Amino acid sequence: MDFWDMRGAHVSSVDRKQNHLLVTHPAEANTSLPVLVDTKANLSCPPIVLTNLLLTTWEITLGDKPLCIRFHRRDTNETIETNCTDKRMTWPDRPDKIPALQIDPVAITHEGYYRCEVVTTDGNFQYNYHLRVLVAPEMTLFQSENRTAVCKAAAGRQAARISWTPAGDCVPEHKVWGNGTVTVQSMCHWADGNVSIVSCAVSHETGNWSQSIELNQGKKF
Repeated sequence: MDFWDMRGAHVSSVDRKQNHLLVTHPAEANTSLPVLVDTKANLSCPPIVLTNLLLTTWEITLGDKPLCIRFHRRDTNETIETNCTDKRMTWPDRPDKIPALQIDPVAITHEGYYRCEVVTTDGNFQYNYHLRVLVAPEMTLFQSENRTAVCKAAAGRQAARISWTPAGDCVPEHKVWGNGTVTVQSMCHWADGNVSIVSCAVSHETGNWSQSIELNQGKKF
């Protein structure tokens, strides 16, 4: 019989040989995990009975960097790391107590793929993460010339979305920066003289923002 755990990971039933108790373990799963930059992230391994844990392995793939492998043997309490130089990635506690990975603080360079594999007396189980690092954009709204306004969502990751109320004659722009952030800008003009106040809304995975501005005729800023 198959089940699904609280995280949505696929779970298969395993019959223990000794006492015939039914236990469940998640099979391989992929989770897209969005994390805000400069915060703390904790990546957990498949839930297991710690007394059955033999070996925990984390494999970390970040861009073009060499594969980082860190593992812990419970019987000898031995921890070994290969190509793991980032001191912001640690075990949050003793690996034999909490076989998880902690990143503190999260940086844009931590975006990548993380796999935890645990070896137990019941078999091997793993859980995969795609860590996506988010950066909240900085919103500005100003009038550039007669009945024309500019709304900008600067240096967000991923790109923000901009919408106007009421709709105007708009020209969008996108600029991608070297660190992977994106600045989105929308310049709009309203020819209808009955439109006096316009609102810009910025939508992003980290939040939503809205500002309004009064259109001044015959002025330049």
